[in-house]
Formats: sequence, C-alpha cells, structure tokens
Amino acid sequence: MTTISTFSIVGFDPENNELGVAVQSKFFAVGSVVPWAEAGIGAVATQSWANTTYGPRGLELLKIGLSTQQTLDHLIEDDPGSKTRQVGIIDAKGNVANFTGEECHDWAGAYSGENYTAQGNLLTGEDVVENMGLTFEKTKGELADKLIAALFAGQKSGGDKRGQQSAALLIVKKNGGYSGFNDRYIDLRVDDAEKPIQELNRLLQIHKKLIPR
Repeated sequence: MTTISTFSIVGFDPENNELGVAVQSKFFAVGSVVPWAEAGIGAVATQSWANTTYGPRGLELLKIGLSTQQTLDHLIEDDPGSKTRQVGIIDAKGNVANFTGEECHDWAGAYSGENYTAQGNLLTGEDVVENMGLTFEKTKGELADKLIAALFAGQKSGGDKRGQQSAALLIVKKNGGYSGFNDRYIDLRVDDAEKPIQELNRLLQIHKKLIPR
C-alpha cells in the first residue's frame, strides 16, 4: 500500500460550532482516507501509512469523554504499526493533539495553535505546516475559508515533495447537511486533478452559491 504523503489541517469554529478537516496529497482520492468528523464531537485526520480505524475509533473515544491526548494515546498504544502513522485530532472545544511516528518520511511533523492542528509528511520542510497554521489564524471568514486558505499556504510553502493530485474538505455542524437531515455541512472532494486545491476552492464557491447557509 502506498504511503499517503500529505498535509492536512483539522479545525474548530467556536462561533458557529463547526468542525472540519482539509487535506491535499499526491495520492488518488485522499478524501476517501484522511478526513473524519462528527458534529459536536470532533475531527480526525489520519495519514502517512494511514490506519483508517483511527477516524471512527478516535471519534468514539472522544464521544465517551476522553480528551484529545487520551484518545491519541489509546489509538497509538493499540496499534503495532504506530511508528508509521500520523494523525491530528480536535474536539468540540478546540483542544488538539497530534502524533507523527518516527518512521514517517521526512519532512514530517505538526504545528498547532488555538482551535487547529496542521500536520504533514514527505514535505519540503517544516515551514509548510507552520505557514498553514499562521494562515489559519489570520484568515477571516467561515471555517471553510480558513481551512482552504491554510491548504493554499501549505502548497505555496512547498507542499508535498512529490507534487499534487487530490484534495478534500469536510465540515460538520449540527443539522448542517441537506435539509437539516444530517450534519455534513460541507463534503467536497477532488480525487484527481493537476491543481486540486484550486479545484476544491472552485467547488467551495459553487457550494456557497447553491446551498443555503
């Protein structure tokens, strides 16, 4: 299985109670693997040699009251392949935790701040995740705007050493989905494109025009 060399960011908007994940990778259909979120509970980005059970299991652990760090500790302790994993977690209060296994490909690491954590592996350098975080902090607007801006900043800083291929944006909030029947407020994917972040942003702008807010 191919490693998901990726940069991602999980974030929380306390004003609108939105949780979300944005991700870009030189990997086909990264949105089918990395982002997980549940309204009122938290969001998870699982990548590198991704263990996709980290998504649903992480959300379940948050749901029963564990902190983000406790949740992360449980996931790692139960996984014999944890040295190859990378994960970022945020809860519905904006608390974050992240982990980068020692066998993730360089450059690999994370940068976190208030209401977000950005992480990546096989990057051109540490400034990729740092600039993602700083951009998230200074960008005005909805959570979607802040997450997309962070992806653009990560790519501008060098991004994935191998290039670009796919991107995704997942945002949840209570009754935020179609006609209020579910919590998937924004769920957009670009599975294979030359400039996936630009295409993801184009889809977001269409979403803003067509979907009631």
